[in-house]
Amino acid sequence: MSTVIPSLDAGLAQLKALADFIDQGSNNATFAFYSGAKPANTSTAADETKRLVTMTLPKPSFKKLNPDNIELQQTDAAVVLKDDTAVWVRLYSGSGSAIADFVVGDHIALNNPVLVAGSTLMLNSVILRPVIQ
Repeated sequence: MSTVIPSLDAGLAQLKALADFIDQGSNNATFAFYSGAKPANTSTAADETKRLVTMTLPKPSFKKLNPDNIELQQTDAAVVLKDDTAVWVRLYSGSGSAIADFVVGDHIALNNPVLVAGSTLMLNSVILRPVIQ
């Protein structure tokens, strides 16, 4: 089985639709940072004892369409709950559904993945790029 890889324009349209999708629900979409092993997929519940911090996106989360990516709004500044190393991140929709998992260092860049309880963390820039041919 082969993977369908859309054109750049189609990929950008898919990402814009994703931004609209994550805004569904009565709450705002969130990025939750975790220590420990990343689950195999979003169908597997995250170990909530490993949650380090949760940052909220404004509604609407979409900020801007760029020539080769979309940009989401920056998150709020959230307080880190405990000392540990952020390993992976889950994006949740406003309805609380798991949307996507990201690896810190590969997909999400932090100045320092070692988080300290009581400090604040925010995502100043959230850029999503489509997979293109």
